[in-house]
Amino acid sequence: MVNAVSLSAVDGTAFSQALRASIARSGLSLDRLQARLQANGIPISVTALSYWQSGKRQPERRSSLSAVRVLEDVLGLAPGELLSLLPPPKPRGASRRRPGPGTVNFPAEALQALLEKVGAPHALEQQHRLNLMSLHDCCEIADGGGQRAMTARAVFQSTADGQDRWLLVYDHGGAEAGPPRLHGLRNCRTGRVEIDTKHGLTAAELVFDRTLDRGETQLIEYTLTNGGPPYPDSANTYYREFRRPVREYLLEIRFDSTPQRCWQYTRTGPEAGEDRRDLQLDTTGGVHSVALDFGPGVFGIAWD
Repeated sequence: MVNAVSLSAVDGTAFSQALRASIARSGLSLDRLQARLQANGIPISVTALSYWQSGKRQPERRSSLSAVRVLEDVLGLAPGELLSLLPPPKPRGASRRRPGPGTVNFPAEALQALLEKVGAPHALEQQHRLNLMSLHDCCEIADGGGQRAMTARAVFQSTADGQDRWLLVYDHGGAEAGPPRLHGLRNCRTGRVEIDTKHGLTAAELVFDRTLDRGETQLIEYTLTNGGPPYPDSANTYYREFRRPVREYLLEIRFDSTPQRCWQYTRTGPEAGEDRRDLQLDTTGGVHSVALDFGPGVFGIAWD
């Protein structure tokens, strides 16, 4: 069973934007900037500098904050000009707060750990810079009730310059089920992928074939394919969890063996009840349902 939560792409922050602009003004490449820092006794990788200026990560450790102080000097900035743009360090250990608004079906702590591994630790907290205009999921259920594949077509509109990827988190159906294969079919490719085998979760980047500026739209298609037969048990349901509103969501289920009954269900919060509506099978034995201006919440189809 593959079920997904839709997150925004890794967004820029005030710190990353200021750092990127300062580096551009200096005319220094990241390699030369790294050499300047090392000459000042600051060992730091080019990868870390790249992540900082792109907003994929922010300096939090004491050694990283020391590096930012030297960066300010190397780039000719006033002391504290970059440091003042960083948020307070996040608490660590057992007292760590749950990240942002909780999701309905995904364990918050496991999700946050997975996002950190994929290089998007602030994805749950960042300002949304890609609006999901339209999404169409088509799920294939094989004989025996296993989920063979899911194909998705999504349309985004950027609300800021420089947006080039979307972050997807999906549930394979428990720790026993292996992760499905993710393939970009149209206008995107697979970026970084991290798997949590204990909770049966995967986080993956879908990198666009071009960078979007403010107001531009992008259409992508991708597929998640399970190994089989036998295919992972679908538990007689497929759903998508939205953390932000979607203008239009079309969910289509195609069955090799026609079920007796199907229904749509929605949930809008961890404590909210479930709303149901019966659905009619079409002449091909499939079923679909449409949500308009839906979210946050869970929208799915279940069957007997």
